[in-house]
Amino acid sequence: MANTTVSGAKAIHGQNPQYLVETVIRNRIYESNYWKEHCFALTAETLIDKALELNYIGGVYGNQRPTEFLCLLLKLLQIQPEKEILIEYLRAEEFKYLRALASIYIRMTFRAVEVYELLEPLLRDYRKLRLRNMAGYTLTFIDEYVDSLLTEERVCDIIMPRIPKRQILEENNDIGPRKSRLLDALEGKSDDGRSDKSRSRSRSRSKSLSRSRSDSRGSRLSGSPLNDRSRYISRSPSRSRSGSVASYRSRSRSVSLDRM
Repeated sequence: MANTTVSGAKAIHGQNPQYLVETVIRNRIYESNYWKEHCFALTAETLIDKALELNYIGGVYGNQRPTEFLCLLLKLLQIQPEKEILIEYLRAEEFKYLRALASIYIRMTFRAVEVYELLEPLLRDYRKLRLRNMAGYTLTFIDEYVDSLLTEERVCDIIMPRIPKRQILEENNDIGPRKSRLLDALEGKSDDGRSDKSRSRSRSRSKSLSRSRSDSRGSRLSGSPLNDRSRYISRSPSRSRSGSVASYRSRSRSVSLDRM
């Protein structure tokens, strides 16, 4: 009973949701201690706590042992939570491993149009992820992980269901053209929707206004009475102190040596 799919679950791609994981890997998950001890009787709510404890993503490692990430993925396929719950998982930006778990589940179970619409915004998330595989631990990023979900056939040792390419969906008008931030940057558009030319024009206008204001202030200061001190300075010749002493000495009587 612990390994059976929940009653009333919908078939995905025409089969049992748990069968999306290969038989060999699925049996190893059933035999793992983490599945028996931590994944028993999990629900869509209690699974969040287990997902927050994840420190890495990956498929199998060592002697074909499944990772905790892979065990929680199989548990999601078993309980098959509602679509709204999975989208809330994906929107939890602060919990990156919960977001990674929801991404691979959406890739395996949702329709192609929904996969592109929900996962493509994650290509702007550049946070780091630890990946565990047969060679050990490696470093990857969320945008690289999501790109592998959209383009590669096998991710985390699980074969991804086939989906049509985005170009085919665009030709059939099933999905709109992809919005690329790189293309917007090449065209000179910013995130606010304004171009660099309009920004440069606004800057030049602000500079011209500041210059005109500074010129008007300078003209006002030049016409102030503080700077017109030269008008009120007397131009009449003033007697210097040294000159007055010299004239006083010249007027005094000089006594000659003959009179003495």
